[in-house]
Amino acid sequence: MSHVEDELTSQPECWTRVAADAAGHGPALPAPGERVAIVGCGTSYFMAQAAAALREGAGQGETDAFAASEFPHGRAYDRVLALTRSGTTTEVLDLLRKAAGRTRTTAVTADPDTPVMEAADDVVVLDYADERSVVQTRFATTALTLLRAHLGLHSDAVVADARTALAEPLPEGLVKCGQFTFLGRGWTVGLANEAGLKMREASLSWTEAYPAMEYRHGPISITTEGTATWMLGPAPEGLAEQVRATGGLWVEGGLDPLAELVRAQRLAVAVAAARGLDPDQPRHLTRSVILAS
Repeated sequence: MSHVEDELTSQPECWTRVAADAAGHGPALPAPGERVAIVGCGTSYFMAQAAAALREGAGQGETDAFAASEFPHGRAYDRVLALTRSGTTTEVLDLLRKAAGRTRTTAVTADPDTPVMEAADDVVVLDYADERSVVQTRFATTALTLLRAHLGLHSDAVVADARTALAEPLPEGLVKCGQFTFLGRGWTVGLANEAGLKMREASLSWTEAYPAMEYRHGPISITTEGTATWMLGPAPEGLAEQVRATGGLWVEGGLDPLAELVRAQRLAVAVAAARGLDPDQPRHLTRSVILAS
């Protein structure tokens, strides 16, 4: 079993633990009414997109998401929340240091022995969700579960769906597809982006991701026999029928969208195996991007 496969199967336990601990982390996390920016790089950026949409949708306050390298330093926020598994990513550390003394900052990380511990005002350490693999799975979803629980949006049903996602076989014929598109709406757009990233990282797949309503505005033109379109969350009316009419495989996301992401992680590993690739050794990637000064 690869590191990434071992780690993705541990997600239900990680989510249960972080949800139980969420109240204790509350003082370090955004308070209702704060104007918040959530930042990250790669996977953490896509989790930031999901968390920002959830928080604003819950009426907790205006919330934006940025790739750390694209943060608009001229804007005023009450808090910057950084998601960083390694605690060493150059763009995140640079952002936190620039915000010091001007904006309250919080970092959610997996490693307490890294520079982010000094760079942020508040730190939440999820060391039990750390990973050996380059490809992120459980840290990202555990960090998002923390924020969902903080908003009162997590339940035991989410964990049950994750166990189902791990136990049930993948849809027939899915692993053999040559192209994959993931769709989302609202907070699940970030999850769709992350599902696409997992497929590219682990299996070198041709993968795209879009807001579901945008799929009709051009991207559906690539859909045909041998392609798959996977919806994370409820689909727009009529879209499934349109995709099936192209000859493409439609995958309905019937579980909690975060559990659907677990299924997509499994797909990435399965496609990698089918292509003779090692998902623990993704091409051109390292666990953290650390740039020379």
